[in-house]
Amino acid sequence: MKFGVLVFPGSNCDHDAYHVISKHVGQPVEFVWHKQTDLSSYDAIIVPGGFSYGDYLRCGALAKFSPVMQSVKEFAAQGKFVFGICNGFQILCEAGLLPGALIRNRDLHFICDFVNLKVENQNTPFTSEVEKGKVLSIPIAHAEGNYVCDDATFQSLEENNQIVFRYCDENGEITDKANPNGARSNIAGICNLNRNVLGMMPHPERACEELLGSNDGRDIFRSLTKTISQI
Repeated sequence: MKFGVLVFPGSNCDHDAYHVISKHVGQPVEFVWHKQTDLSSYDAIIVPGGFSYGDYLRCGALAKFSPVMQSVKEFAAQGKFVFGICNGFQILCEAGLLPGALIRNRDLHFICDFVNLKVENQNTPFTSEVEKGKVLSIPIAHAEGNYVCDDATFQSLEENNQIVFRYCDENGEITDKANPNGARSNIAGICNLNRNVLGMMPHPERACEELLGSNDGRDIFRSLTKTISQI
């Protein structure tokens, strides 16, 4: 089993993801420069957070043209696993691997804080070891985390059980007050139809050690590792 962590100009959460995979999950992991195109040695690819290409255009809009992203599309089409976090989620949406888009937070401010997430879907490789309905404490750090999509896409997401995480209060209630960025229906993370691609705005790699305030993110990575080990 081997993980690859993509590195774009401007990535800044790549080392966090690498640390979690190597130290907490205990699996081999390598950095993958954005100009690399051979992903054949990896079982899962993590598209990390940060500011790819400085977010000078629209978040993720330039990164989707990097050579590695065509390979990531082919990788996902083979049924292998792709996990996009924050800017990685934005890139996956821009690249067409996930539906919808991420736009400016409704208050137009960058938000860095812990939020509560409700696990809406346990039937994914990324949440198989997390109880459905469980409330996780995970940090966010973004200015463009407001998930939007048209009505047809939203209906499809609901009907196909592709909404994986929603922002909630500490009791698991889905309320507007608990929605930090104005995302439609409090959406914090979604998967594709085949459930092998996940994108989420909160940073589970920053919630893997109690010293940092929470270790609720570890089971997301452990779920993926267990899924891969059973293939």
